[in-house]
Amino acid sequence: MTARELIVEADGGSRGNPGPAGYGAVVLDPATGETLAEAAEYIGVATNNVAEYKGLIAGLKAARELFPDAAVHVRMDSKLVVEQMSGRWKIKHPDMKPLAAEAGRVYPAGQVRYEWIPRERNKHADRLANEAMDAGKQGRQWQPADSSGSFAARDAAAARAAAAPPPSGPPGDATVGAARARAALTGTGAGRSTGTGTGGSGHAGQSDDALFPADEAVAAQARASLAAAGTAERESAAAARSGSGLAEASGDFEAEAAAEGHAGHGGRGRTHAPAAEAPPAQGWTGPDMGAPATFVLLRHGETALTPEKRFSGSGGTDPELSAAGLRQAEAVAAALAARGTIQEIVSSPLTRCRQTAETVAARLGLSVRIEEGLRETDFGAWEGLTFAEVRERHAEDLDAWLASPKAEPTGGGESFATVARRVAATRDRLTAAHAGRTVLLVTHVTPIKTLIRLALGAPPESLFRMELSAASLSAVAYYADGNASVRLLNDTAHLR
Repeated sequence: MTARELIVEADGGSRGNPGPAGYGAVVLDPATGETLAEAAEYIGVATNNVAEYKGLIAGLKAARELFPDAAVHVRMDSKLVVEQMSGRWKIKHPDMKPLAAEAGRVYPAGQVRYEWIPRERNKHADRLANEAMDAGKQGRQWQPADSSGSFAARDAAAARAAAAPPPSGPPGDATVGAARARAALTGTGAGRSTGTGTGGSGHAGQSDDALFPADEAVAAQARASLAAAGTAERESAAAARSGSGLAEASGDFEAEAAAEGHAGHGGRGRTHAPAAEAPPAQGWTGPDMGAPATFVLLRHGETALTPEKRFSGSGGTDPELSAAGLRQAEAVAAALAARGTIQEIVSSPLTRCRQTAETVAARLGLSVRIEEGLRETDFGAWEGLTFAEVRERHAEDLDAWLASPKAEPTGGGESFATVARRVAATRDRLTAAHAGRTVLLVTHVTPIKTLIRLALGAPPESLFRMELSAASLSAVAYYADGNASVRLLNDTAHLR
């Protein structure tokens, strides 16, 4: 006899992270989508992750009270909890270890499986968590009577749609394509901002997960199926491979004076195909490329040289983070922990990046791997000087450097062309090693702008038209066909 199956959806949030926190959980019948049980509680001041774990525990306990022998399918929008409870990520944070252990004891090992879902598919549990936080704000605990539509048709319909098996059929079958499209559209395009009341999210500092690890595989399948069924528009994405020399060179410097007043731009560019090669089909007509390697690019926090806009590369004094830089590192660590999407951390070997990376790693419970290819440009004799000082002392060399990516700084530093080759080789090595994963690269202005420029297929001079602040976040996704998609540039919302 087949064991009874249950779906548990859970969520938790903190208005402040840490701040007033609560969780919500719902137990569903996978066949009908019927709500079998709800749980929610205001837990006082806590972090998002603690609230999410407590929501998981409450959902599992509610399911056990109904059917102790059931096979339980847990669905959450917390990547951290799902990956840790699945055994794929280590649990290093002392606050998480006892909670994970408690969750693991509710049902015997092997009786529970975990799945990450986009936030749009976790609305029921999210609503309960916000109701619990609203109750706590009023000085009381959540009661079932507080639930605004526990058995509402929208929740039941969503649960039925999510629980129902996808229709079978031959490749390109319109029914299959439509089902996959619905799944993809349900899971993308909806962000979560800091919530302060019912209907808003309780997760502080979170933005749309589509910037980082959205369900790319499902979305790509949907696009392919829709194209085969003839139900979607076709779009052609032509992109040219940048050649060697100028097209393969890039660079930047800690002194942002040359870039002030210029705006960056985004898009999708061909990165690995020869110039004469015809680009493959893109958009709705392209093949399923699977989940991309997504690089979240974090510029290190400030050093004493940063606010003075001095050249600070790999050939200088290797400065540490300043007090302001340490605060910035803590802020970005909190923001990334709230998103819960980073799976690995890779850092430049320079001190300021290692300090930033280690701050984030401590918050996420991850380790840091050092990658020499992510180090900053060697600025030669310009190290430690301002742009104006370089202009005064080495005017001809500076003019040549600004005019050509092949020109080196005074004293034998690295040209932009040399840096671009190093960064491109590092990119290729990392994308091959991390396909389908979301990796934080903690690095410098030059490598980040180089990766953005190459992804866009933009010329070297575009580097002087991008602003890149200390402790800012950018993101690029790299697909199996060699294409890249710039998803974020110079995000500093976590520093405000």
